[in-house]
Amino acid sequence: MYEKVDSGLNFVPREEEILTFWKEEDIFNKSMQNREGAPIYSFYDGPPTANGMPHAGHVLTRVIKDLIPRYRTMKGYYVPRKAGWDTHGLPVELEVEKRLGLDGKDQIEAFGVEAFIQECKKSVWKYKSEWEEMSERIGFWADMENPYVTYENDYIESVWWSLKQIWDKDLIYQGHKVVPYCPRCGTSLSSHEVAQGYRDISERSIYVRFRSKDDPDTYFAVWTTTPWTLPSNVALCVNADEPYVLCEVDGEPDGSPGKPRYIVAKELYQQVFGPEARVLETYLGKDLVGRHYLPLYPYGLETVEESGKDAYYVVADPYVTLTDGTGIVHLAPAFGEDDARLGRVHNLPLLQFVAEDGTMTPEVSDFSGVFVKDADQGLVDLLRRWNLLLFETMTEHTYPFCWRCDTPLIYYARTAWFIEMTRLRDQLLENNGKIHWIPGHIGPGRFGHFLESVIDWCVSRERYWGTPLPVWKCESCDGLHMVGSIAEMKAMSPDCPDDIELHKPMIDRVHLTCPQCQGRMTRVPEVIDGWYDSGAMPFAQYHYPFENEELTLERMPADFISEAIDQTRGWFYSLHAISTALFDREAYKTCLVLGHVLDQDGVKMSKHLGNMVEPGHILDLEGADAMRWMFYSGSQPWLSARFSEGSVNEAKRRFMGTFWNTYAFFVLYANIDRFDPADHRDFPVDEFKTVIDRWIESRLHSLIREVDLRLESCDVTTAARALEAFVDDLSNWYVRRSRERYWGPDMDPDKITAYLVLHDLLVTLAHVIAPFTPFMSEMVYRNLVAGRVPGKPASVHMCDFPQADPDKIDPQLEKDMERVRELVSLGRAARNNAQLKIRQPLASMVVVGTAPLSADLSELVRDELNIKELRFEDDDRSLIDYRFKPQLRTLGRLMGGDLPKARPLIEALPGRQTMTRLREEGQISLELDGTVYDLSADDLLIEEVPAEGYAIESAGELKVALATALSPSLIEEGLIREIVSKIQTMRRSSGFEVTDRIHLYVRRSDKDPVIDAHAESVMADVLADQLIYFDRGQELPEGVKAQEWDINGYPLEFALLVVKAGS
Repeated sequence: MYEKVDSGLNFVPREEEILTFWKEEDIFNKSMQNREGAPIYSFYDGPPTANGMPHAGHVLTRVIKDLIPRYRTMKGYYVPRKAGWDTHGLPVELEVEKRLGLDGKDQIEAFGVEAFIQECKKSVWKYKSEWEEMSERIGFWADMENPYVTYENDYIESVWWSLKQIWDKDLIYQGHKVVPYCPRCGTSLSSHEVAQGYRDISERSIYVRFRSKDDPDTYFAVWTTTPWTLPSNVALCVNADEPYVLCEVDGEPDGSPGKPRYIVAKELYQQVFGPEARVLETYLGKDLVGRHYLPLYPYGLETVEESGKDAYYVVADPYVTLTDGTGIVHLAPAFGEDDARLGRVHNLPLLQFVAEDGTMTPEVSDFSGVFVKDADQGLVDLLRRWNLLLFETMTEHTYPFCWRCDTPLIYYARTAWFIEMTRLRDQLLENNGKIHWIPGHIGPGRFGHFLESVIDWCVSRERYWGTPLPVWKCESCDGLHMVGSIAEMKAMSPDCPDDIELHKPMIDRVHLTCPQCQGRMTRVPEVIDGWYDSGAMPFAQYHYPFENEELTLERMPADFISEAIDQTRGWFYSLHAISTALFDREAYKTCLVLGHVLDQDGVKMSKHLGNMVEPGHILDLEGADAMRWMFYSGSQPWLSARFSEGSVNEAKRRFMGTFWNTYAFFVLYANIDRFDPADHRDFPVDEFKTVIDRWIESRLHSLIREVDLRLESCDVTTAARALEAFVDDLSNWYVRRSRERYWGPDMDPDKITAYLVLHDLLVTLAHVIAPFTPFMSEMVYRNLVAGRVPGKPASVHMCDFPQADPDKIDPQLEKDMERVRELVSLGRAARNNAQLKIRQPLASMVVVGTAPLSADLSELVRDELNIKELRFEDDDRSLIDYRFKPQLRTLGRLMGGDLPKARPLIEALPGRQTMTRLREEGQISLELDGTVYDLSADDLLIEEVPAEGYAIESAGELKVALATALSPSLIEEGLIREIVSKIQTMRRSSGFEVTDRIHLYVRRSDKDPVIDAHAESVMADVLADQLIYFDRGQELPEGVKAQEWDINGYPLEFALLVVKAGS
């Protein structure tokens, strides 16, 4: 006997039982041990940070990252799955600052760096248990007991080794460059971090005028979106090859009279000053080079004079475009990459009037200590007072914000450490071409474009909690040394403790002896970008090259990785960049890029909007498999997914509910008949398979082939939808068409065949769905296989993925069955239109537009549609009649005033006879008051209608026609079918077991002769031992209650009494 199956869809307690089974039997580790020595399929788990709660997006990444390794394990591969934790960097520091009530680097240092580091170390595990619980609950299998942790010494040492390798290739340098800078966090950021924080904003932009030094009535018109950079201006830049004009306008900016003249790009002057501006002169940009102007503000005059450098003049460069603004750009070399470049080219002075905390310096005396963005308004007000502001507008543009603290970034001249990725651009692009991106456009598109414009990686951070940059500088000769291992550091250090922790401030107390001059070397203060940590995980997780060298190399590159789309600027890039720099090869072969998870209305989730959907809540309601299935089947994983309780419930109902009910059906009847496949090992099942058995078997092996092919290429959604379609076919066609085979009293060959086929279907499906819905597949496998079949593994997840048997695939049969189902669908539609219930037998159905079906397939159609005869005909002439109306457009001209008299005659034309004449002769004649009119088909509106006695439905060339006439015998048979249906409904609503025998009580009526004539079949169908008539008002046995039904217009009453409970 199989364990009884509850057909309800509350999977949560069942999944908890499976979790207990997996844990007690150590199934994950056994599944790994089962594949030891097999070919390796390498998977990298992108490390999350455990100082924040997991959300719905993390569930999506985890269920995708679980499916493919499960599938590959079942395909015979050894799939190492080492979990990891990303523990360094700004996300952790900001969380700790917030918890401790600190704000900025000054307060951190007042608190104490060592104490702060210890708080960071504790913080990274704040939600570790929630992450582990979520991972376990959704069935995410990975080695969580031996994870890699990026703050551990072994991991850091491997990171140091990699930096030393890159250093030795002369790819790391220290430079003073304008870099993206977060004034709140007090650190430079890398380009890929900046790329994650762009937002579209509406911000003030201003048009200002710089007065020419040589001509006080002439001005250079300039546009900027960053007024706070104007006090640091030292030059203006034009495009040497573009035309510029000197134009005159009426009126000063403050409204006073005057005719000021402005230099502006010819292409833009009307856009700036309007069509009334008058052009006085035209010249090329190169003609403007060298002209001097007066600065807007006085703040920089003293600094410029002290520098001894020329300033406040026009230079030229091709980077100036004419897409917007005025064609003249102001240069502040401290705050822009191109500005800094031109500052070096033209030896311009550097005015850095912004402090590290993003406030204006004392040189800008009117706004000293004011945050740059807050200083904008005051700076603009001064320009307005001095009549140097032309006008201001609000501009929509994209601006970078700190990806962690949300502060507006500034471009700021800093000394920082860089990896020279620009030298590796060609290799980066070449290696990108080796990666299979899903979807395919990401590789040449989003990721490829980022690589094409790659800049040097600003790898240093002026922060605290991170991998220390292992560069020591000599206090005597300024020599630099990059350390590549703990052993190297200890060998060079007179004061390194044996148990050194590789974090600030402990590492800062370690000094080295300079190999050049024997002087004392001190470590530079920076830590490195946390993205470098996570990008080093392919080798650092195994402490390579200090340990596990062979193991590490055989797992590189990864066969598969998957994370969300924003990781094209994060982990995908850092993996790719480091692998290219170290090994000159791609870091991963296949990358499945995931979309974002939205709420049910397609809106991004946020606490601010109050639309966060907690995955834990839905897991408790619907279960893990339901959530997994929603993500797999709802939409392609790279598209945004709408996540809600309703969407998960619908996914569960649509697939899991259908499959589970089929499984419950099998167990119910198998237990009734005490069916065990082991008792029928020698049964020649192939000899007794019906056409529908052979069809579902063909569909199953076609499905295996399809799912296998799709998962091979990581096409998760197509595979899931193929499974969904098959399960629907299985339940709503195969099982429904085969139900009566399980109901017979004897275990005849047909019944045995039906059981064996359905058992094989369920067991095989449990294997196919195992990577998708690991809990439900385990439930089915444990009940039908484990412990029952000798030699079978304890878990489905220790089994092989099924192989499609090409000999069992019959494409023609599958096509023919599709025709059967299409005919059934059309037949049902025709019945509905004619208001004929399916339980009412009909005499015949005619089919036009397809070849005849085989006898057994025709029988399926007849039985499903409850018709006596199925005929296939070559054309539909016998099924169609025609109605005619006058075509007013032509007959109005032909008949004139006779048309109203002609209308009833045309509408009364005999349909088929008239249509035959039109086809054969091309016209018909109509006589009206002695006048004969010859009418062609163009003169008539011709409508096809079913011939009398038919209900017709069509799809393309295919057409079916049901004969709707009902003979007395058909009416009688329909009544009996309705009676049986109502009695079965009463059995179910009364809670009877399917095997319970009953006495059937029938109130006497004028339909008694009909019931008597069919009593034997009625009693057999409803499991009645006796049929007993009773009169209205007659007392029935105790506990028996009669129920009256309106059946085809006849009031009939029945009562049921259980007399023998089923076993």
